[in-house]
Amino acid sequence: MFTHTIRFKFIVFILAILLVLLVLLNTYPIVSSRDTVFQEKQSSMASQVTVVSSALASLDRLSEEGVSDVLRFLDLSGFDRIIVVNSAGTPVFDDGQTPINLEDVRTALEGKSVFRSVFAGGAFESSIAVPVGSRNAVIGAVSLYETDTERADIILSIQHRFAILSMLIGAAALILAVLFSWIVLRRLTRLAGSMHTVAGGDYTHRHEITGNDEISELGEEFNALTARLETNEDQRRRFVSDASHELKTPLASIRLLSDSILTTEQMDEGTMREFVSDIRTAADRLQRTTEKLLDLSRLDDGVRLIPEPVDLKQITLDALPGICVLARESKVTVNTQLDDGCVIMASADEMSRVVFNLAENAVKYNVPGGSVSITLSKDDENVRLTVADTGIGIPEEDRLNIFTRFYRVDKARSRASGGSGLGLSIVHDAVLAYGGSIDVGSNRPQGSVFVVSFPRPSSEDTGI
Repeated sequence: MFTHTIRFKFIVFILAILLVLLVLLNTYPIVSSRDTVFQEKQSSMASQVTVVSSALASLDRLSEEGVSDVLRFLDLSGFDRIIVVNSAGTPVFDDGQTPINLEDVRTALEGKSVFRSVFAGGAFESSIAVPVGSRNAVIGAVSLYETDTERADIILSIQHRFAILSMLIGAAALILAVLFSWIVLRRLTRLAGSMHTVAGGDYTHRHEITGNDEISELGEEFNALTARLETNEDQRRRFVSDASHELKTPLASIRLLSDSILTTEQMDEGTMREFVSDIRTAADRLQRTTEKLLDLSRLDDGVRLIPEPVDLKQITLDALPGICVLARESKVTVNTQLDDGCVIMASADEMSRVVFNLAENAVKYNVPGGSVSITLSKDDENVRLTVADTGIGIPEEDRLNIFTRFYRVDKARSRASGGSGLGLSIVHDAVLAYGGSIDVGSNRPQGSVFVVSFPRPSSEDTGI
């Protein structure tokens, strides 16, 4: 329903504010002007009635003849009615028929002054009553009454103009509110449409940015989020495709070899053992790929073991036997230089994977007669693990991508050696998970060098 829309609520909000402003516009100036007139009336009438009271105070007593003689010499033509009473409250002078509050006159006989002024019927009606004193005694009271239509007409004219102005302002504000809400909500509707498009799976869609305000900033953030979604979706699809390929290849080999064994009659033992060996090799590759995929899944899910003191020297020494076996098969020499006291806060299992994967790659992508150097050092702030080889090296244009999952520099050699393209990605994520950093460069004159750096913990952290 329209009453539930933001546009309706926005227009109602603007109208509420406008109504409050228009009420203030039509009341405050009028009330202020009226109060100013009241004050002027009180001041003017008070000064005039004081003159009258002082003049009458010269009489011993107030009589009709004496009061008339005194008032004849005073200019009181601006008043509609003048009434004077003696001490008994009997009128001794009254020159008009305009209604007057006699209660104020009686109050004046008690020695108190009374002023009244009201704005009604298109006129200011004002009256004042004061006592008349002679020789420290009240001998009567005098009251003046005035009707002022001129100032009332001015205020009514201003009020009328304010009313017309208010209607014009209200109409203009309403039109502007509707127009503004239409413009703003149209942009929001377009943004919502873009969100709906992206929600439907079109991550290539980008919202068209117009203007330079908060809605534009929201659109820019939406485009940035969509770009990240597109990147993640591309990575996901590539990951699924690569993972499927990595799993499908050894499975296809296993099936082909198995079918060959089943369909070949009287296969000799040597051929049988060769086929079974190939099946085991494919199964080992399948197992390694599966384990690495599980490691990546665990890292993506944010599953982290509680950091504990880990001696990287011991981790490296534990990994060396397996590395040396691979090195002997590839005719590669492994050299180590490991400092003592290289302790970091991490997980022993994940650091074992880091050391083994880096060393394994250094051996696999080396050349016969080449060497691998594993160095472990420390300073006041960091612990560094350096793995350098004299192998085929990594082209500079590929270095930014080697930590991407399933990325291979030499695809043919990687597949031949059983590489899945996941090892460096696992290393990268594990190192960053424990506050470390990893860099890759060239090992002059030939090969690659990986440098892993971890912050060195304090003795309080390690308890050592």
